[in-house]
Order: sequence, then structure tokens, then C-alpha cells
Amino acid sequence: QVQLVESGGGLVQLGESTRISCAASGFGFTLDDYSIMWFRKAPGKGREEVSCLSSNGRSTNYADSVKGRFAISRDNARNTVYLQMNSLKPEDTAVYTCAARSGRLCIYDGIDYWGKGTLVTVSS
Repeated sequence: QVQLVESGGGLVQLGESTRISCAASGFGFTLDDYSIMWFRKAPGKGREEVSCLSSNGRSTNYADSVKGRFAISRDNARNTVYLQMNSLKPEDTAVYTCAARSGRLCIYDGIDYWGKGTLVTVSS
């Protein structure tokens, strides 16, 4: 059974930085086989695609709303993907959820596994 567990959320101040993590576990699961995506859902809004890292680690993409402020990366040895979030704004407040999709394409569809999410609150 594959599990994705997010951590690192919490309360941060306007303009500060934080990093959230997505730790993957499960027999045979390796980041080399899955593209990992971050989604977020803010209160009263729909789910937004935030960022993706391809399974070969060579391709990333970001929503326009976070481009230049957020960075996705991974540690293969720890089977963990990170989302570094800088220059945070109140509108970044949301539940951030990671997801895994088999294959090397960053397509925000056909998700195989979902995490449960971690809340990031940005206070002004």
C-alpha cells in the first residue's frame, strides 16, 4: 500500500518562507517511476495545481501564481519531495496536498495516489 504523507505546514508570517514535505512509502514505490505534484485548496476556492516534478527529475512546472517564489525538489534516498515556499502571501493560505502519477509526464490528471494534505496559513 503506497502512502503519501505531507508535513511541515503551519502558521507563517507575510513574506516569510517555509518548506513542506511529501514522504512516500510503500513496497516498490520509487520516485523514479512517479511524477509528483502539489495541489492546494484555499478556503472557499477550488483546487489549484501548484507544481509538478517529473519522474526523471528533469522537468518542473509551476502555477503562474507561485512562479519565482516556490521551488519543487526531491531527495530520492528519502523518497521525499519538497516544496520550498518563499515570499509567502495571505493568498497562499491553503491545504497543500501532494499526489503521485505513474510516468514521467507532469499531467495533473490520472493521479494514482493522494496524500491527505497539510495546512499552510500565512498571516498578515
